[in-house]
Amino acid sequence: MKLASFLLLFIICTNTNAQTNTVGIFQYNTDIGNPRNAGSATYDAATQTYTIKGSGSNIWFNRDEFHYLYNKIKGDFILTANFEFVGEKGNEHRKIGWMVRESADEAAASMNAVIHGDGLTVLQWRTLRGAYMRDPSDEIFYAKKVPFQVVQLERSGKKLTMRVANFGEPLQEVGSQEMPDMQDSVLAGIFISSHDSDKLEEAKVWNVRIDKPVPNDYNPNPQLQKLIQPLHGELGSRLETMDVFDGKRKVIHEATDRFEAPNWMPDGKKLLFNEGGLLYTISADGGTPEKLNTDTVNKINNDHGISFNGKMLAISSSIQGMPGGGSTVYVLPLQGGTPKQVTHETPSYWHGWAPNGKEVTIVGKRNGSAVYNLYKVDVNSGKETALTSNTTGHVDGPEYSPDGKYIYYNANPTGTMQVWRMKPDGSGKEQLTFDEYHNWFPHISPDGKWMVFISFPTYIDPNSHPSYKQVMLRLMPVSGGAPKVIAYLYGGQGTINVNSWSPDSKHISFVSNSEKAEK
Repeated sequence: MKLASFLLLFIICTNTNAQTNTVGIFQYNTDIGNPRNAGSATYDAATQTYTIKGSGSNIWFNRDEFHYLYNKIKGDFILTANFEFVGEKGNEHRKIGWMVRESADEAAASMNAVIHGDGLTVLQWRTLRGAYMRDPSDEIFYAKKVPFQVVQLERSGKKLTMRVANFGEPLQEVGSQEMPDMQDSVLAGIFISSHDSDKLEEAKVWNVRIDKPVPNDYNPNPQLQKLIQPLHGELGSRLETMDVFDGKRKVIHEATDRFEAPNWMPDGKKLLFNEGGLLYTISADGGTPEKLNTDTVNKINNDHGISFNGKMLAISSSIQGMPGGGSTVYVLPLQGGTPKQVTHETPSYWHGWAPNGKEVTIVGKRNGSAVYNLYKVDVNSGKETALTSNTTGHVDGPEYSPDGKYIYYNANPTGTMQVWRMKPDGSGKEQLTFDEYHNWFPHISPDGKWMVFISFPTYIDPNSHPSYKQVMLRLMPVSGGAPKVIAYLYGGQGTINVNSWSPDSKHISFVSNSEKAEK
């Protein structure tokens, strides 16, 4: 009898411990409310996808039953992921989504961003422990046949906001709610409830990101930021790759410091990025970065890229003694070596190679002008040819198409930053995007068929592309058509300043940011 009791206790303890083991980036994995059928969760490291199973009568009234993957987290955060039920025959009120909860108590105060089996999408909340769950009257229904949805739950101070999107569309707000009594330290994670105590439901969750944004007093002015840097520091960085056609992302490298602007190397096996004034390469599957030899040029910024023939590298780097506006363009062999200076006036920022490898396109200020213009520069002679003659507004990001017929760039003569293109001699300027977002840095795929660019929110100064904002990456056919959202992320400056297409025109790489890179 004692042996049987011991074995039963051992089994119970083993199961309990298994429920709290780390799964992917989540530290805790457990059932809440003692549902009749135990739930579980697994993580596929190869695809960075979670499979979560759970039972439970409901998440409603004054107590809940569900399975929960979560972390303990303080302060402000942004939770974003793609969710999809596995199977179509479950209860119409089965639930998946994000949950913020004060404790693992079944009656805890919580805020839930919920997708139901019948398409009902709603923000619901319990203000105090043991209180009845509440939700607004303006619930949103989506078609049952939608394969998945993007769900985001953001906490800013005491306010929590839910946003959703069908893949390809911008996020839209479902609702927001103040939670004045919710404590600063909470549980935050993904959940599933079957709404049927006798049944286990299953869901797939991917592109899971827990982002900690900059403090409210962050100032993007580098000189002012130095004053508050000792208190807050820069955000950490994630190097990500993504299939542009299905939107599935993978984090391949993380750091608590800032790195930026990946290029995909011509062999498709490595990426190149800048960090701390230097360049590094890393395997496209992740691993330890390796420093690229750039000799004495060691103040490299996020404007760098590889020639079409895969032999040369262009970089932009500040010159000693000329802080702020002293960026100059150099070229060197892709494998590393001694850079050759191409531009002799500052500031100059590289953005594109001509397909013939004899010219580069840059952004610069010349002749005392207060605004930037676009120039074409002969790599051998340094001769510059002006492509724009703006006296107001801003232009940036000039990049050749692979066939050499156009230079793509961004400009804001209409009041919003939009994507444009022109002929290589600066003639024939035409606008390509027409929306309320501020669209920067168009990058053309190697096959010449697609364009990716970063879209900043409407409240951003159209002359600016700041760090640490909620931004989108969007995909658009070069032949024309509506842009499609392929990534929702926290980033901005340094995310995708330069062309980062893979050689097969199927993937891109980019950088996202968070206060602490999630493991």
